[in-house]
Amino acid sequence: MIDYEAVFHAMPTAVALFTTDLVYLDANDAYWSTSGRTRRQVIGRYVFDVFPDNPDDPEASGTRNLSASLRRVAATGQRDAMALQRYDVESPDRPGVWEERYWSPVNVPVFAPDGTVALLLHRVEEVTELIRARGGADRTQVLEADLYTRARELQEVNEALRLAHAREREVALQLQEAMLPAPSPLGHHRAAVRYRPAVASLNVCGDWYDIVDKPGGERTVVAVGDVVGHGLRAAGVMGQLRSALSAASLVADGPAQALEVLGRYARSVDDESATGTAACVFIDWAGRSLTYSSAGHLPPVLWHPDGTVVYLDQATDPPLGVSLERAERPEARTAFTKGCVLVLYTDGLVERRDEDIDVSLSRLAHSITRHGAADPEQLADALLTDLIPPAGLTDDTALVVVRL
Repeated sequence: MIDYEAVFHAMPTAVALFTTDLVYLDANDAYWSTSGRTRRQVIGRYVFDVFPDNPDDPEASGTRNLSASLRRVAATGQRDAMALQRYDVESPDRPGVWEERYWSPVNVPVFAPDGTVALLLHRVEEVTELIRARGGADRTQVLEADLYTRARELQEVNEALRLAHAREREVALQLQEAMLPAPSPLGHHRAAVRYRPAVASLNVCGDWYDIVDKPGGERTVVAVGDVVGHGLRAAGVMGQLRSALSAASLVADGPAQALEVLGRYARSVDDESATGTAACVFIDWAGRSLTYSSAGHLPPVLWHPDGTVVYLDQATDPPLGVSLERAERPEARTAFTKGCVLVLYTDGLVERRDEDIDVSLSRLAHSITRHGAADPEQLADALLTDLIPPAGLTDDTALVVVRL
């Protein structure tokens, strides 16, 4: 059995372990040697109480940059390799004397069994001797100074991009919210809708849903879709496709015809985001039947009161924007009884990296089986609780639940 504690302390590179509140839990021998501190001086303390910025340097940014990186890793669960940093350290032997130091840090999440970020691993290599002038403006010194300058510039550009992405995400989410309102009442039938954005700053606003009653009130159209791309452009295209399908559904004889019209419209839109997938279901309340069609989308799910779960997967065709060899898209019909539940969703709810889609769909079916008897609002919340990973969604998600 490997003694990982011994490995940790024997590592030649300086490594420290923080809580997500940036408090020291441990560090290895190389860290103590490099930092000039002892365990007694550090363990249990907030990192920036131990290593504050140099008060004599008004341009010092080490604490700000390191704090931003560590908190980003804690929030996203993603590794962050920082640019070269100048981070002066107070001399352990001469209080008030600050030593010019340069570092190359990498911050890595350590996950708990439930997938949440439990700890932060901070690996740092000192590169002071590489950066510091060693006498004479020789070529090596010039290259070293240029390396540091370019690293700082890259860090500033990256930070500006993060802020720009955050602003775009906020605008895109507001646009998404405006275009995906709560559904109108469906008579005495109950429905719930949900939209959840991805954790990543730009992986949002490609998914949509729609619920519309056809004239006469005897049929209701339920649809979900997912366009290619993310961000503001995808949000704009999403709004176009959702509106186009909503309009087509009001006059189409069935979901296949509605999706065929939508596909033609998508091919006329001069934007690569217009390629995507969609699933459409026509609910016939009087005839107690569902007519459905899918344009490359994951199958809707029908839950029966006896606990049976059926995937509506008998009418699937290529995605939107793809020219079809056949003249018409397929559609299929299935019966339902009072108390059944129809669930439509986008791939962000179920798909996981390095996981077979059958495993993902099985997890969805199991969750619906457990909670199928619940009210649609409760069922929608239960599905999100069961299926969203602890670290958050990597793609945005739309969900529709209708009690039939």
